[in-house]
Amino acid sequence: MNELSTNLKFLQEETINNLKSSKANNTLRAYKSDFKDFGTFCAKHGLNSLPSEPKIISLYLTHLSKNSKISTLRRRLVSISMVHKLKGHYLDTKHPIIVENLMGIRRVKGSIQKGKKPILINHLKSIINVIDEQKVEEIKKLRDKSIILIGFGGGFRRTELVSIDHEDLEFVPEGLKITIRKSKTDQFGEGMIKGLPYFTNETYCPVNNLKKWLEITKIKSGPIFRRFSKGLSLTNKRLTDQSVVLLMKEYLNLAGIENKNFAGHSLRSGFATVAADAGADERSIMAMTGHKSTQMVRRYIREANIFKNNALNKIKI
Repeated sequence: MNELSTNLKFLQEETINNLKSSKANNTLRAYKSDFKDFGTFCAKHGLNSLPSEPKIISLYLTHLSKNSKISTLRRRLVSISMVHKLKGHYLDTKHPIIVENLMGIRRVKGSIQKGKKPILINHLKSIINVIDEQKVEEIKKLRDKSIILIGFGGGFRRTELVSIDHEDLEFVPEGLKITIRKSKTDQFGEGMIKGLPYFTNETYCPVNNLKKWLEITKIKSGPIFRRFSKGLSLTNKRLTDQSVVLLMKEYLNLAGIENKNFAGHSLRSGFATVAADAGADERSIMAMTGHKSTQMVRRYIREANIFKNNALNKIKI
């Protein structure tokens, strides 16, 4: 009996580890952060956060709705539910008191989401031009230009961008193949390959700039985008995804462009928007960005065509 209990305990621990492994580390961190806020709310009002019940969840969502978007409420609900699952508790997130409360909040607030601005061609050129104007060593210019151009050219998520290793690159006559080993929508690591062709204009060509970066640094393995130490000495440490955001905002600011509404996602959304404006279909955009759903890509296409296919253009005044 003792042995059976030990085996069951072991299986329980393994099951919990499997549940945790089914989610990316960033996702687990987001769950914990969201649940911490829920826990603070419960503690303040003398309520149980774990296990909780639909009535308490509904009260929390109403509390959040005063200053948060509908998308934030839905994300918090998912996080609370997942933490309950990971801890072995059942929580009915489909309970009418939760579902109907969310519907009511949505009717009152509306559900339109204002996303961050995409990096468009004029922004991209301004960023590259202002990097070239900086009075710093060429090695830093090449790194920063390569990050921005590869990020845009491949429609990369910032986490994918900083995860690229030299072993993931293959230069071919047509351009560059980059293997993405794992991404947000590819939790099982099936991978995908992105192809970046050469641009006619070498100044803004992702492939040419990356080649120059690799030549000057002599990087032959490991992370291709690395941190500098003091004195611009290149280290072996991989850049963080937050570094991409900070670099982009810094250069937008230097170029005289208001950077408040730009984020790390702006490179990816910029690629999709510009590609849609140039006439690329949703399938070819998704093949590059790795989107699994057409919903967001169609949104980019609609926004890109808002003036191109505008019915008002048919009216002659």
